[in-house]
Amino acid sequence: MMTFSRADNSLLSRWWWTVDRWMLALIFILITTGIWLTLTASPAVAERIGLDAFHFVKRQSFFLALALLTVVGVSILRIKWIKRISLIGLPVTILLLCLTLVIGPEIKGATRWLQIGSFTLQPSEFMKPFFIVSMAWILSAEFAGKPIPAKKIATCIYAFVAGLLVLQPDFGQTVLISGVFFAQMALAGMPMTWIFMSGLAGVMGLGLAYITLPHVANRIDRFINPASGDTYQTDKALQAFESGGLLGKGPGEGSVKLYLPDAHADYIFAVVGEEFGAIACVMLLLLFAGIVVRGLAHLLDETNPFRLLAAAGLIIQFGFQSLINIGVNLAVLPSKGMTLPFVSYGGSSMLALAIGMGMVLALTKRNRFIAPSTDPMGWKAAE
Repeated sequence: MMTFSRADNSLLSRWWWTVDRWMLALIFILITTGIWLTLTASPAVAERIGLDAFHFVKRQSFFLALALLTVVGVSILRIKWIKRISLIGLPVTILLLCLTLVIGPEIKGATRWLQIGSFTLQPSEFMKPFFIVSMAWILSAEFAGKPIPAKKIATCIYAFVAGLLVLQPDFGQTVLISGVFFAQMALAGMPMTWIFMSGLAGVMGLGLAYITLPHVANRIDRFINPASGDTYQTDKALQAFESGGLLGKGPGEGSVKLYLPDAHADYIFAVVGEEFGAIACVMLLLLFAGIVVRGLAHLLDETNPFRLLAAAGLIIQFGFQSLINIGVNLAVLPSKGMTLPFVSYGGSSMLALAIGMGMVLALTKRNRFIAPSTDPMGWKAAE
């Protein structure tokens, strides 16, 4: 186990004594679990489409290792660098979102990706942490007494980003970003009237999407009335849970996963249910819940508005995304292309989540053991 003296002023030592090591351990456990689950879920998918059995395992292992380094690397950064990276990253990823609409390849009726060599980049994944931290920076300006219409500026940026996501179209990410943004607005003191009007606007927007976009209408119709369309993946996912029962069929013994197209990606939770059972599903849920609760617990006595809004937004995004994916697997939510954090296959999602959780660790660092007068690197609790 890594140990450092509290008198050691090295970069790693100061990081070790200020970072939340329990949350770091939970994230590492989740990433390790993701490697294991990819190993059991992906070979069948790879062979079915004519690839090497361990094609996805090799790629995912590379991204997971890179994600581990990213989590640690970002968590070492000082708060001002978290702000700078986000304020630069947001306009860059917005530009990339615009490019997907022009040169992005159409996959399953959507243009959400950019092809860079053999790597497929999904800009919306990287946009999320930068957007959340940037919104926190803008909204926290009011608490500093700066005479700017922070909430109006933040709302305009949100509307522009949400519009780009709808044009792709990517309603899953739109719902996720909207939920996180309005949670941040509520924490920043948005009046109850605004909250009610925002909720009403969201319902009206969903209704408009249902009326004007066949893709959205089809998914909602299939969710409400499965007999109205193709529900193959959902049916197979539920069959996998039923097949696994309480204890599962054992690692590698699942049979339903052989016919589940996205068993390694959006529906990997169903593979967990079939091969490891309901108990393992609950344990995985508790792991996600532990990360969320641990992160939010840090904010109970937080007095810095930026740290509160940024960390809360990132944690809510992590938890909300987990719930959406699991809800889709259990057929309690309409089908959406949403990954299970650090578990589903996907390089863009993996690295973007690593950036986000690294930011959470950086924002929740506490210098409990070092006096400010002996803190030459500036890692004080407030900043």
